[in-house]
Amino acid sequence: MRPTSEDDLAEAILGTKGALSIRGGGTRPIGTAEGALLETGGLSGVTLYEPGALTLVAKAGTPLSEVEAALDAEAQRLAFEVPDMRGLLGTQGESTLGGIVAANASGPRRIASGACRDFLLGVRFVDGAGTVVSNGGRVMKNVTGYDLVKLMAGSHGTLGVLTEVSFKVLPKPEAAATLVLHGLSDAEAVAAMAAALGSPYDVTGAAHDPAARTTLLRIEGFARSVAYRLQQLKALFPGREITEETDPAAVADLWAAVRDVAALQGRAGDIWRISCKPSDAPELAARLRAEALLYDWGGGLLWALLPEGTDARARLGAFAGHATRVRGTGGTPAFHPDPAPVAALSEGLRRRFDPRGVLNPGLMA
Repeated sequence: MRPTSEDDLAEAILGTKGALSIRGGGTRPIGTAEGALLETGGLSGVTLYEPGALTLVAKAGTPLSEVEAALDAEAQRLAFEVPDMRGLLGTQGESTLGGIVAANASGPRRIASGACRDFLLGVRFVDGAGTVVSNGGRVMKNVTGYDLVKLMAGSHGTLGVLTEVSFKVLPKPEAAATLVLHGLSDAEAVAAMAAALGSPYDVTGAAHDPAARTTLLRIEGFARSVAYRLQQLKALFPGREITEETDPAAVADLWAAVRDVAALQGRAGDIWRISCKPSDAPELAARLRAEALLYDWGGGLLWALLPEGTDARARLGAFAGHATRVRGTGGTPAFHPDPAPVAALSEGLRRRFDPRGVLNPGLMA
């Protein structure tokens, strides 16, 4: 099924006799959804873009590339730096705005600017009963009752099928630079990233590649400010081997590789995504005994390549965070089991918005 209007989508969901597997561009699947395929790519197009108001509204099936082209023409961007998972997951197609929201897909800049959900202004979606629901609007404001805008971000299509999303966008910075520290151990790298992120120099990216033993710290903004802050940041690490990258294309390439987890691409095995306390990351990495690793978000996000069928959660043991298998199969759920109180709340929300259990059933199990 590939509806081309919100009414068609509502009719399709209302009339279904069984489960539906929801897909946007199909570029970032996690877990296995059951049921007949329902694609949202027929709901496409930017419906409103006001550069002066920093606002963009588009249908959920709109390709990311179309949105980025429109924003680029006005020197603006989606600030949360959407990851391209095709190289890592071996998928094809194009990311859609609805799929990005459903996954709350957020890249290295999340530590400075926030996640996808933090830039959502409003959503329209069809719930599991075939009802069209609208929440939020085109400006930032407080809400009462369910904040459905936030709930839909990261819900992976289990609460409703998005039809339209509204975003706050931001201007592109005038300049960007990256400080590269060489030869640090994982523990030293996490300490360096914490020092940089705790400094007054507005670091917008902090990542570490253990295999290359390089630690990346990004600064963005006005050119003179970037140049000054880069030197001040460098002074935080006396005696360290440091290089600077200020060429715009080279800086963009460095962070695209972090964003898209290039260090783990093209290698056989399972891919796990571990969200944790940055200070815990080196110890967790040691427990994983991974074949390859990448630290992002100052150590708050670990990407790990493990042998096929390996249960990362068993290796990690108890820790403050969660581990998601984003590629591979195994006897454990792809998504980290929630604590009982959170699981009860999640199940209550699913019963409220999908009483028949037809939207991506089994995905979060």
